[in-house]
Amino acid sequence: MADHDFTNSFSIHANIFGYMGAPLSRNLDDADVFIIGLPYDLAATGRAGTRSGPAAIRQASANLRWEEKRFPWNFCAFDKIRVADYGDLEFPAGSHEAFCDGIDQHYDALLAAGKTTLSFGGDHYVTLPLMRAHQRAHGKLAMIHFDAHTDTYEEEGSTYNHGSMFYHAPREGLIDADHSIQIGIRTEYTESKHEFEVINAAEANDLTADKIITRIKQRVGDMPCYLTFDIDCLDPAYAPGTGTPVVGGLSSDRALKIIRGLVGLNLVGMDLVEVAPSYDYAEITALAGATLGLEMLYVLAANKG
Repeated sequence: MADHDFTNSFSIHANIFGYMGAPLSRNLDDADVFIIGLPYDLAATGRAGTRSGPAAIRQASANLRWEEKRFPWNFCAFDKIRVADYGDLEFPAGSHEAFCDGIDQHYDALLAAGKTTLSFGGDHYVTLPLMRAHQRAHGKLAMIHFDAHTDTYEEEGSTYNHGSMFYHAPREGLIDADHSIQIGIRTEYTESKHEFEVINAAEANDLTADKIITRIKQRVGDMPCYLTFDIDCLDPAYAPGTGTPVVGGLSSDRALKIIRGLVGLNLVGMDLVEVAPSYDYAEITALAGATLGLEMLYVLAANKG
């Protein structure tokens, strides 16, 4: 995409309706990658408020628009991939079922047309219906999951619960646990019964980013891969605005280095979730989310060659 005037530095804070100022469009011919907001937090078990995450991330992205190319990349992502903002998914307030039906309808059409999506939540439950749509399009998935929590909790009534998606996903045949990995975990889980490889937060903070990237790539292999990033993977010093903060997490710098190293993987879908602006300060969390999202777009662009 040679013309990317929406990143023009002379108007970086004007008309931020789309992420990075990208044009709003639901015309599938207009873009290769669609940004979609999922303002849903009905499955939150901690502090609610992530329904406002997509809007906060879009607004914070204005701070990223002045760079023609994101440091340290040597090209502009928007010269290689066409990006449009699909807007937010609409659904009746309080309806889990309508939300999931909306994901089925919209994402099935996008993925059938060969598009890639970057979704901004919303609480982390949104990843489960997103994975269902991506599995229908691409077959069983590998998963790269950044989080403070494993989200594998088996609880009564956990059909809609932002801590149970990755208990259900392998049992539904959506992801291959043997090719999936979780990074940043620092809450309780039963290691002997756990299906996924884990690089816990203490380990992730001691290893080099390159060693973490190597382990991720060895685990995922060449499978179609879904990347999900819960902002609470970051330490609350870097992401205070989230519903279930846990100290001892990754720095934003370390997370960006790891995401940057995922070039070459077959990334078919991505999301970033759990930004809760009502608990944020000075847009720290929203800006971290917006920056991680931009890094993901650069990985997609780099994969284009």
